[in-house]
Formats: sequence, structure tokens, C-alpha cells
Amino acid sequence: MSRRMFLAGLAAACLPIRVRAAADTPGVTATTLKIGNTAPYSGPASAYGIIARTEAAVFKMINDQGGVGGRKIIYDSLDDGYSPPKTVDQVRRLVEQDQVAFIFATVGTPTNTAIYRYTNGKHVPLIFLGSGANKWGDPRHAPWVMGWQPSYRTEAQIYTRYILQEKPEARIGILYQNDDFGKDYPAGVRDVLGKDFDKRVVKVVSYETTDATIDSQAVALQGSGADVLISAATPKFAAQIIRKIAELGWKPQHFMTNVSISVGSVIRPAGEDNAKGLISAAYLKDPTDPTWKDDAGMNQWRAFMAKYMPDADITDGGTVFGYGVTMCLWEVLKQCGTDFSRPNIMKQAANLHDVEIPVLLPGIKVSTSPTNFHPIRQMQLTRWTGQHFELFGKVLEGASTQARPPPAVKQAVNRP
Repeated sequence: MSRRMFLAGLAAACLPIRVRAAADTPGVTATTLKIGNTAPYSGPASAYGIIARTEAAVFKMINDQGGVGGRKIIYDSLDDGYSPPKTVDQVRRLVEQDQVAFIFATVGTPTNTAIYRYTNGKHVPLIFLGSGANKWGDPRHAPWVMGWQPSYRTEAQIYTRYILQEKPEARIGILYQNDDFGKDYPAGVRDVLGKDFDKRVVKVVSYETTDATIDSQAVALQGSGADVLISAATPKFAAQIIRKIAELGWKPQHFMTNVSISVGSVIRPAGEDNAKGLISAAYLKDPTDPTWKDDAGMNQWRAFMAKYMPDADITDGGTVFGYGVTMCLWEVLKQCGTDFSRPNIMKQAANLHDVEIPVLLPGIKVSTSPTNFHPIRQMQLTRWTGQHFELFGKVLEGASTQARPPPAVKQAVNRP
């Protein structure tokens, strides 16, 4: 047998092995990479649907630039209505029927809570979640799950330290959504106050996502004598509490979770004047802040919006989040080279070192490791001026709370 014939035979023998290997890598073909997602395109948190729409547009941009590893991205994003049972059904479909390579940026804490044990058990990466629940940074117990944004518990710690510094005798009220998203906020306050929690926190009330309004909660908080309010609410209810406080003539120093400070979906519906003085914590650049008028990173985002989402509301911070988290995933996919197996996707997601994303605030970078599944850990306080959010103070970081569940929340805390 000639050397040429031998090599040709060897190549032919190896070909089925390569084909079989590709076939054994879910979501990956010679020309495509399929990524799964669920988002609330409908239901009580439908304001977050813009996040997934933006992600889809970024993937189109990536495909227009040649894709990743010689493959075009297929983004399989399904509506879950912010309903955990529906999320379970949709994710099972994505994994078992649609055969996606991994699940990306699924929106919501209760929805991710409903699926993460399933995906973790199946060894399907569930990464860069649209949720800041602290438990997404637990590589020991959930090695196939990773968040992206700063944890809600860290955010609450930052607010509490600021309150103690600026208003040491504050009487604190807390409004939270009755799920793992909301419960991280009183937990973060307790992390800082410790044994003084019951003395300084005069009222803690919750609401359900199925509630029509939170008017009764607002009245109860006002009646407690609280002069500081921390609200952990999704956009619909965030707008309601801001508006109701104004109607009541109540003037607490108000802190709002960073996931509900979009000008387009929260501040304007609540009333721009009603929100004046509202404090939150940011890690993303605000598209309404004139500070970023000539910023190179925001100009990159504006160019993307003009080309790929020309009809979207550019004051909606969800577009900035969707753009930022997908640009971060792009870095992970670049690091994968041509190996898009599930283990390598997870390995590269846990191997980011000071990655700069165009829409992150100056000084805030993305870093992960096999023992650090909290990609972003810093934030900066910001205040609504009546026209835009204005940053103040320095970049802050909360205490490490990795793998610590929030303590039970006492509902009946109320002091005259």
C-alpha cells in the first residue's frame, strides 16, 4: 500500500469519529451553536422582556461579524411569563427537545430557582443569569450555575452601610418581593446590622407578584414611622411604590433595587418628580446620564442600538443590561475556541480576568475563577436628580456572602 493510500484510509477512518464527537456535543453542529433562554415576554415582569430581545439583537450582530468558532449562533428564547412552573417546562423543552448547548441569562430569581437543580444535575451550564440572588455564586454545590450581576445581598449591604454613615438614627422600613430575589435584601441589611436589626428596622413587609397593587404595604410602612425605605421590587411594583409614597405625602429616604431603576420602565411611569432623590446602586452606565454623552463604550452601544434595535426605547436600562451580559458571553465563547462542549463552556465562564465590558462603570470589571462565581462584585451609589441618575461616592464592594442562605425574614417587625 502506498503512503498516500494509507493516509487517505486513515483520514477516512477518523472521519466518523469526528462526526460522532460533534453529534455527542448538544447544540453544536459544524456550522451552528444553539443557545437557550427563557424570559418574561408576558406577565407581571414583562418589562424585562426587552433584555432578551436585546440579547437576540447582539447575537445577530455577532453572526454578522462571522459568528464564533466558525459557527453562527441560534438563540432559542422562550416566554415563561415569569411563572416558575412554565420556566420548568420551557427549560426542559430547550434541553431535551431543542438540544441547546447551554442556558444563558434566564430572567428572574424565582424562575431560576425552579430550574437550577435540574440543569445542574444534567450538567447543562446555566450561566450569566438575569438575577442577582446570592446563591448563584456557589461553585461547591452548584458547579454548573453562575450569575453575572452583583448579588442583591451585596447591594443591600452597601445601602445599609451608607445609611449608618449618613443617618445613624435611621428608622428603616423594608419592602420586598416574597421570593428569593426579595429575601436577599433584608438578609443583606441583617448582615450589617447584626443584633441591632430588630432595633433599627421598624417594619418589614412583603408582596406577591400576583398582587394587583402594593398600596396597603405603602400605608403600613408609612404608619410605622420609618424615615428610610429600602424597596426590593420588580418594575411594575417599583413604579407603584414610588408613586404611592408621593400620593401619601410621605418623604422617607428611598433606596430602590438596581434592577428597577430603568427610566423608561420605572421612573417615567412613576413620575420623574415623584422619584426625585431616589437612591440606588449601579454597575452599568445609565443611558440617560449626560456623563456618558461622549463615552466610547456608550457610543458603541448607541451604534448597536441604531443599527439593530432602531425602534427600541433607548432610555430603557434593560437594553444596556442585555447588551453588556451578551458582550461578556462573547468573551467566553471566544475563549472556547472551537470547543463548545458543556464542560469547556463552564470552564471558560470561570476563567475571566479583569474583562472590560463597554457599558460597565469605570473601575468595574468582570472576573471569575473556579472558586469565584460572582463575576461582578462592585457598585456605585447613584441618585435620581429629577432628570437623570447621578453617580456619587466611590466604587464600593459588599462583604463576601458566598454559599450562605438568607435567614428567615420576620414579617411582623413593627415599632412605634
